[in-house]
Amino acid sequence: MVISRELLDEVIEHALADPANEVCGVLSVAPGPPAQAIRSYRATNIHHSPLKFEIDSLELLELWQTIEGEGFEMGAVYHSHVRSAPYPSQTDINFAASWPGVEWIIVGLGNGEPEVCSYLIVGSEVTEVPLEIVARA
Repeated sequence: MVISRELLDEVIEHALADPANEVCGVLSVAPGPPAQAIRSYRATNIHHSPLKFEIDSLELLELWQTIEGEGFEMGAVYHSHVRSAPYPSQTDINFAASWPGVEWIIVGLGNGEPEVCSYLIVGSEVTEVPLEIVARA
């Protein structure tokens, strides 16, 4: 996925806004290849927890409809890990089963400085995929 520095900074700022709890949201993309991230949409972690996140299914449906209505696709779900590196947990892998083809961007705050990685998750197989960060989209 191609993402502008500005858009990636929005995702990181969201993670830093609540460093005690996992935050979450989605990114819209213009179809590729490569997919081009267009906009971030903050969502509510219904658990307000440092250990897991979940977006309410109705909120997720509304976000998906908004993105489709704007002529784009939902290209990524993002969330933070407040105590660990940015690698999918088993909970993340289970949640990803409902969203094949969507990238999973994780902002890890466990090492003090935000660290961002993106993954494709198919079944139990986790594959890191590059984020191509550009100056401006």
